[in-house]
Amino acid sequence: MERVVGTVVRGLRCPIINQGDNIEEIVVDSVLKASEVEGFTIQDKDIITLTESIVARAQGNYATIDHIAQDVQSKFGEETVGVIFPILSRNRFANCLRGIAKGAKKVVLMLSYPSDEVGNHLVDIDLLDEKGVNPWTDVLTEKQFRDHFGYIKHTFTGVDYIDYYKSLIEEFGVECEVIFSNNAKTILDYTKNVLTCDIHTRLRTKRILKANGGEKIYGLDDILSASINGSGYNEAYGLLGSNKSTEDSVKLFPRNCQPLVDKIQQILKEKTGKNVEVMVYGDGAFKDPVGKIWELADPVVSPAYTAGLDGTPNEVKLKYLADNNFADLRGEELKQAISEFITNKNEDLVGAMEAQGTTPRKLTDLIGSLSDLTSGSGDKGTPIVFIQGYFDNYTK
Repeated sequence: MERVVGTVVRGLRCPIINQGDNIEEIVVDSVLKASEVEGFTIQDKDIITLTESIVARAQGNYATIDHIAQDVQSKFGEETVGVIFPILSRNRFANCLRGIAKGAKKVVLMLSYPSDEVGNHLVDIDLLDEKGVNPWTDVLTEKQFRDHFGYIKHTFTGVDYIDYYKSLIEEFGVECEVIFSNNAKTILDYTKNVLTCDIHTRLRTKRILKANGGEKIYGLDDILSASINGSGYNEAYGLLGSNKSTEDSVKLFPRNCQPLVDKIQQILKEKTGKNVEVMVYGDGAFKDPVGKIWELADPVVSPAYTAGLDGTPNEVKLKYLADNNFADLRGEELKQAISEFITNKNEDLVGAMEAQGTTPRKLTDLIGSLSDLTSGSGDKGTPIVFIQGYFDNYTK
């Protein structure tokens, strides 16, 4: 019988993961159990994805705000620290900021506006137009910001992040000055010692600061890039990708994930005879139309994946073929023509009209977004996602 279903995505439940657990064994057992209970068969080119959170938990990759403070103090000493371009997130940045403040004498907090880099807004962009404020040229003090826009709470969290972040710094008796600018060089008028907290633009920001007189220039990826007194760490990303764990600690982005995904693939090959692809995923990308948030707070969507997930899709647009190449055909004749076109399509469709609108993003970014939306960020309890038929097309 002809197949009538394409890609199928299942969120799999598994035990709560704790430090020291054998995550390879748990993932494999969870997939095999789900296959048995739900009655599906594991096939070649199926995909298993597991959230970075359970990997980091199994690794015990945690650190306290004291560990953060020690690292910050060792890098900046008694200097005033410019903390620039943080995202607006209690989960992602609050404990990082507390640790930074605890290791500093004075903090100049510079916020981008109207929003942070992942789309959290401090102020509606229409208000900027109304007040005649240009976010690309205008530097605002805290008083000027308040005079223009007042006190604005975040759409979803109900938090005034200016007051909130300032209170976290002052909690440790540290002086805090807040300014608003989208130009990294602005902070150098206040201090030459800067901790830049942006995620995806951090390399450019560091380069600009160093080229314009910055002295001690670090990013969040430089904080806890090595263990501090036995703490967790991430040599590639430091504090980037961390989440709040307890009131005084964070869970870091997992490290050394490649052996993990390769091992899971190997074990499943031994148990099923099938070659299944495996990846660890963090934040995917989906722009919320209300809050305008993009997610993407992790430094990469996938820190590790098996070789079969490298690359980008090479797809043609079915509706383009139906409306253009085969506009005179209908029914079975149209189906056969499109199937034949797909079967014989070029290996590289970049620039081809038949591929327009397919947007060849990295496979791991696409699959990570699919997985992130499937597992959610709350209490679904499905940190493992099993995907079938992802590499199929209309001819399969």
